[in-house]
Amino acid sequence: MKTAKHSRLEKRVLTVEEQRAEGKTLRAKVPRASHASWKPPDGRADPVKMLRRSDAGRMEELLPIRYGRMLESPFTFYRGAAAIMAADLARTPSTGIRVQSCGDCHLLNIGAFGTPERRLIIDINDFDETLPAPFEWDIKRLAASFVVAGRNNRLGEGKCRDAAEACVRSYRKHMDEFAEMHMIDVWYASHTIESVANLTDNKDLRQRAAANIRRASGKSAGDLHTPELIEEKNGRYRIKDAPPLIFHLREFTDKHTREVVNASFALYRKSLSHDRRVLLDAYRLVDIAVKVVGVGSVGRRCFVLLLIGPKGAPLYLQVKEAVPSVLEPYAGASVFPNHGQRVVVGQRIMQAASDIFLGWTEGQKGRQFYIRQLREIKIKPIPELWDAPAMKYMAGVCGMVLARAHARSGFAARIAGYLGGKDTFDKAVSDFSVSYADQNERDHAALVKAVRAGKIHVST
Repeated sequence: MKTAKHSRLEKRVLTVEEQRAEGKTLRAKVPRASHASWKPPDGRADPVKMLRRSDAGRMEELLPIRYGRMLESPFTFYRGAAAIMAADLARTPSTGIRVQSCGDCHLLNIGAFGTPERRLIIDINDFDETLPAPFEWDIKRLAASFVVAGRNNRLGEGKCRDAAEACVRSYRKHMDEFAEMHMIDVWYASHTIESVANLTDNKDLRQRAAANIRRASGKSAGDLHTPELIEEKNGRYRIKDAPPLIFHLREFTDKHTREVVNASFALYRKSLSHDRRVLLDAYRLVDIAVKVVGVGSVGRRCFVLLLIGPKGAPLYLQVKEAVPSVLEPYAGASVFPNHGQRVVVGQRIMQAASDIFLGWTEGQKGRQFYIRQLREIKIKPIPELWDAPAMKYMAGVCGMVLARAHARSGFAARIAGYLGGKDTFDKAVSDFSVSYADQNERDHAALVKAVRAGKIHVST
């Protein structure tokens, strides 16, 4: 009998041409043009009820902030409505090609940050919903986000559609390039902010990118921590309260709080590699506070840890509660027993360079968390300031970034074979994006109606 080792050595790997051919055959089963259609199916769940179901387990006192942020515009609503769109995407055509998916892929989940080597790269930066799933789901959610954002900026329907199509076109063309690369080279690939800035001939966009690079690169690690986040009180450092967005549930001097936090922190330490533990052990944990972040995450338990190094330099770690991905009802349950581990593994698969402090743990009542460093170097996109050229340019950048992230799952040639060299898929997904932006506006209107009727309380 052959051992597993021998069978692995003798396993034949399909050539790139064979994988492309497999992808191409899928067009007969799932025509590329079929991705264009969207209309709400009969029996579609009420969007407000879906949001309320996702409130289960959240901190109730923070829910008005969550809904207040979603109420602001269809664009902010879209950011918090990943669960709604996951249910909708599950009803759309699928090739069956599954990759490690972001699960909540929209334009604000792609930004610039510093790697451990202090290089500035552009990559996906939020993986709360990551799970193996059809590749189409991510690109559709990403492309539609440009239509929603473009409408928010009153760019006109033609410009919004152009941005969505540019996003998908970039994804398709770059996936074709990744299909021809050695797999190890795909994993080494990254997009530095300098290389991305050189993708445009627009002088204004290049100047803005250069200014961002100078601001971020001209600071040392110590300069990049937010000084107003901490204060010294009674001879010790603590996180400064700024309610309702930063506050202490209990003082870290409370014995029970320290015991619970220290136990969870010890589990987190075990999830790190041994070399990372050596680095972590150079710091001591001195405080913990709640920190409200994002839109979709509001209400989930999210904390910031303050650690102090031997020279008094602060290190901030973010602790985020991890619950089942919104994709799980439609793509299958995670294979990991801890959803924090699900997030960490998904992030390491998709990101070109992951945080050195990335790990997971478990807290009281079996709650699961993942932990990462609060970014020392980070450039957050501000789409509200983008004109039509900037929107289209950034759509291309985001499509490129998503293609690289998906290619790391090993199916670039199959996806490229399915997408082909023509713009059929590009135009289909741009059509879908426009239709789904309409749906998102209807869902946002339903939230507005519920708030006006007093069914949902908001804090703005």
